[in-house]
Amino acid sequence: MDNNEIMYRIAKKWKPNQYLSNMSMAYFYEGEYAARRLFPLCPVQLSSGFFYTFSKADLARDNVQRKPLYGKVAPAVMGESDQSYHCKVDQVIAGIDQIATLNFTRSGAPGAADPRRARVRFISEQMNIHQDIQFAKNFFHSGVWADEWTGDVTEDKANKKFVKFTDGNSNPIELFDELITRIKRNGRRTPNKLALGVDTFIGLKHNPFVMERIKYTGTSANPAVVNEQVLAQLFGLQEVVVLDSTYNAASLDAPADMQFICDSKGALLCYATDNPQIDEPSAGYIFTWDMLGNGQYMSTTQYSADDATHTDYIEGLMSYDMHKCADDLAVYLANCVD
Repeated sequence: MDNNEIMYRIAKKWKPNQYLSNMSMAYFYEGEYAARRLFPLCPVQLSSGFFYTFSKADLARDNVQRKPLYGKVAPAVMGESDQSYHCKVDQVIAGIDQIATLNFTRSGAPGAADPRRARVRFISEQMNIHQDIQFAKNFFHSGVWADEWTGDVTEDKANKKFVKFTDGNSNPIELFDELITRIKRNGRRTPNKLALGVDTFIGLKHNPFVMERIKYTGTSANPAVVNEQVLAQLFGLQEVVVLDSTYNAASLDAPADMQFICDSKGALLCYATDNPQIDEPSAGYIFTWDMLGNGQYMSTTQYSADDATHTDYIEGLMSYDMHKCADDLAVYLANCVD
């Protein structure tokens, strides 16, 4: 049809049924997923194996002795043990009907309207959501870490209780100073990262002690604000991370139940090395295995089903093991806010 024919048909109440080629409504997550922001990825050649753990007690003990005349001291003990990892493979599949895609193919509709591109992004989104859920189960909830503190109405250090950040008497700067010193003493590393649930982050933003520290740092043009960088500076940390990814907790066909993946009232203070190193501890590691031998622990592939089905499939595969490696390099804070 030329333009005149199209205008004539529209005047006769005809409506085109082609999908728009330059927009769609897709609720893909716009932020950063939590799993890869806190603990380093450690690629491994085998799906399971072991790694050494050297005795902190032996490394930190003063084993140097005065040499006896004509003799020698006893050899120092440097104890070692091992831990194991096991990377398992997770999978997700989405189908594409070859016949139904012909309209999209012939119309040349780009972007999210392209069924193949949409399925690939859908698969990637699914793997990211699943990985964050596993991160929350393995690292970010009450009962995971040996050193756990709980928010309350009053402070009780003997029972590991602190005043909730939403309480006017809460001083989180003093609290994190104490916890940083605690990890430094017990784990021989100064904590460098703090992960915050969304409600915990909001509570810290409005905490009176935090607001008092920054109130003179702003101007009329640039008012003082509390963000992740400001909190990192206040607490003396390398990075503060807000874990704000979301997912639908409802089952298929049930009304959507949107929730934050990580405990919104939790916080995790820890030391995590930026890159895997053979002689550097870390509170946690994420061991990753390239199950297809292509160097990628998270892969997306396409394959065709039986010819009579006229169906293609997009497959997502990933293999990893989220491993808590050092309890003495982390403190978990539960119930941080009301």
